[in-house]
Amino acid sequence: MAGPAPTPISPLAPVQVPHLAPMDGVVFAAHAAGIRYKVRSDLMVAVMAPGTTVGGVLTRSLTASAPVESCRAHLKGGSGRVLVVNAGNANTFTGRRGVADVAATVNAASAVFGCKPDEVFVSSTGTIGVPLPVEKIVDALPTVKTKLSADSWMDAARAIMTTDTFPKVATRMAHIDGADVTITGFCKGSGMIAPDMATMLAYVFTDAVLAAPVVQALIAAGADKSFNCVTVDSDTSTSDTLLMFATGKAKHTAVTKADDPRLADFRAQLDALLIDLAQQVARDGEGASKFVEVRVTGADHNAAARRIALSIANSPLVKTAIAGEDANWGRIVAAVGKAGEKADRDKLAITIGGVAVTRDGEPVADYDETPVTGHMKGREIVIEVDVGIGTGAAIVWTCDLTHGYIDINGSYRT
Repeated sequence: MAGPAPTPISPLAPVQVPHLAPMDGVVFAAHAAGIRYKVRSDLMVAVMAPGTTVGGVLTRSLTASAPVESCRAHLKGGSGRVLVVNAGNANTFTGRRGVADVAATVNAASAVFGCKPDEVFVSSTGTIGVPLPVEKIVDALPTVKTKLSADSWMDAARAIMTTDTFPKVATRMAHIDGADVTITGFCKGSGMIAPDMATMLAYVFTDAVLAAPVVQALIAAGADKSFNCVTVDSDTSTSDTLLMFATGKAKHTAVTKADDPRLADFRAQLDALLIDLAQQVARDGEGASKFVEVRVTGADHNAAARRIALSIANSPLVKTAIAGEDANWGRIVAAVGKAGEKADRDKLAITIGGVAVTRDGEPVADYDETPVTGHMKGREIVIEVDVGIGTGAAIVWTCDLTHGYIDINGSYRT
């Protein structure tokens, strides 16, 4: 019997996939454990060298999953040796059993890979409220150990996918003390995307020699510039997790302070990688046909600008207008007004695709909608808004809202 038809890849997917070279100090394996999916890998394990440091940011959802709470506790130790991620089951809202299942996974991984339990990090993604068949994970770990390879980046990225249509990967090269340092990451996310201090599931690895507090500071700051600026549907996941592991194998002296000037290039490259991954999430939004960048200036402060930008990016009316290639800028005005932040109606300026639409609170003189309509027919949409109050600015990325989103989410469990 033939398997299910493959899901069409998003039309916004990157044309080229970067080459992901092996990194000293980390190996991966993907395995078909049968957690939910029958014809694909749904379990990913990464094993890091002794001395690897870790930092991360996690969802602030008050219904966070058991794996998130375990990661939150283990981050305090600053050491990361094993990462275990399953797809198809979120192990969320599963009560005491969910907590016990995470503990069982942690203890089994600790025994199989020879590390302390608090050096094991667990993530789960998929359906909420379904007990995790943890025995399938525990039983698979000895076999997974035999599959570990430094070349399995793409297999690992595919194994954690749920409704994603393509694996999201990125890599950058940086320099510290003149030494080459590699940063490589992958993430998953397509729906239930409106991160709150973290992201869907995202993992970044570097061979840099960084103390744990430095890793923590870098990844927290980077997340705020990237994953906290992306939205697909305004729904924050119970499982949002972003972790960065530093294996310490690069040829430079250790960095022990986050404000060390030697980190300038590394920080810039890390931020670029995180933005790349965040934008890939928006490009793979469920049912998406257009990638949208919303730029807000003139706000009271940067946080206000972000809230206004998110109000625009999350507006169903704005998103469906973009899907329908309708240059209905009145919906943008409404979204600015409902954001709850200061805005001056009589100074509000809107530009779409580089074409001025409104100025001083009214349509520009002799406004011609033709070029704006032409821009709306493209795959890449840019909306710029100046709210006329101060110097606050922000950029947010999203996608349009099509019937495909309903199709995917209306049948997700069935």
